Amino acid sequence: MLIDKIQGRRVLVVGDVMLDHYVSGVVERVSPEAPALVVNVTEERSMLGGAANVAANIAALGGQAVLVGVIGQDAGGLQVADLIARQGGAVIDAMVRIPGAPTTQKTRYLGGDRHLLRADRERIGLDAEAKALVSAAVHAHLADCEAVVISDYAKGVACPEVVRTLIVAARRAGIPIVVDPKQADLSIFEGASLLTPNRKEMRLATGEPCEDDASCDAGGARIVALTHSAVLLTRSEKGMRLYRNGHPPWNEAALAKVIRDVSGAGDTVIAACALALAAGAGLPDAAHLANAAAAVAVGKSGTSCVTPQELNHALLHGPDHDLAAGKLAPLATAQDIVAHWRHARARIGFTNGCFDLLHPGHVKLLAAARELCDRLVVGLNTDASVSRLKGPERPIQSELARAEVIGALRSVDLVVLFDEDTPRNLIAALRPEVLVKGADYTVETVVGSDLVLGWGGEVKLVELAPDQSSSRLIARSRLTTTNGGAA
Repeated sequence: MLIDKIQGRRVLVVGDVMLDHYVSGVVERVSPEAPALVVNVTEERSMLGGAANVAANIAALGGQAVLVGVIGQDAGGLQVADLIARQGGAVIDAMVRIPGAPTTQKTRYLGGDRHLLRADRERIGLDAEAKALVSAAVHAHLADCEAVVISDYAKGVACPEVVRTLIVAARRAGIPIVVDPKQADLSIFEGASLLTPNRKEMRLATGEPCEDDASCDAGGARIVALTHSAVLLTRSEKGMRLYRNGHPPWNEAALAKVIRDVSGAGDTVIAACALALAAGAGLPDAAHLANAAAAVAVGKSGTSCVTPQELNHALLHGPDHDLAAGKLAPLATAQDIVAHWRHARARIGFTNGCFDLLHPGHVKLLAAARELCDRLVVGLNTDASVSRLKGPERPIQSELARAEVIGALRSVDLVVLFDEDTPRNLIAALRPEVLVKGADYTVETVVGSDLVLGWGGEVKLVELAPDQSSSRLIARSRLTTTNGGAA
């Protein structure tokens, strides 16, 4: 399956890196100083934006991204570097840091669900020295990558000096190039493998209204003739339309039936396309994969990444099917989900385990944990972690199988894998209000109890079902097999 073939593919992402900063609060009055709303701030959070969000999407889908862009040596640049580091090696920092330049940052002020104001910090364009440094970073990493993404947000990185040399070098090496364009003159991208404009971007580049198939087809044909590239037009609720020289338009309807938020869906599309092309897929197959990924992305609130499990389930069953496996999320996505829950004043609970064979004791523990919180996150040991803790014959079930079974329980809201022997780092990253373990522990021996108590949370111990454990069940099963089926 293509979903399996994209795992581990390395993609060079070149473009405009941003920091998306959200300031959320409650609006209850108007300022006495001016006709302006007063926001009582309750939460601030930052996440990767622009080309960096494309890189995060590639990482979430199971690939590896090498990220080349420009940031400043300022507080915003430090935050971007920290957010990249949190990707755990799935995003490689190849950023160019410019002294004195501001890191592009968009700060959005939210009152409840209402977007009140956006404040931008940015400098448009690069000087000759910065262009040379970006080109050098590109050429230093290109040979190690299997696809290239040019993520253009019209801030200056996707300039002719960088783009032309990159496309020429990538074509010479036989590496596919996917472009998300934001500028009117698309001739700069001539020779790319695929351009992924939306209707607004196609309208800007061609002058066609792009409101119906005929005008979209005219715009697509013009871009193909100009750039000698294929074009995947994303049309939101109307799906996708692929244009290639010598082929009739390929069309696929939108797969999403529920649309909560289209933020970042374009980044998901280009990430999926790049990984598919890196894996050797044809353009229609890449477009189909991207359409499914976009359907999952728009079904989430806020800018969200898509996991392989979610994508696989969407391909098999459709994105709006009740998705137990979709409860599995990488840490960066889990942090965003938990932040969204916390903004809605939900009490976050956490418990963890190997859950190798699900038994009544597990079900009771998880149900009791869910009673103590509004949202329950389960930390699940990876296969490597289980083997270190339980021995080389464990686990019996793979981490993805265990995640799907745990995710199928109504008491569980989110599943996050951790590769360490303990979930301490995971607890520190998610900061739950309540930490739950079985009564065979004491508060002092629960890993992470000092952290949770330190930020004012609680540690709760719940009674376990007697004579229930995965190890006992596995041992009993092996004994039965050894005795030829006798109990």
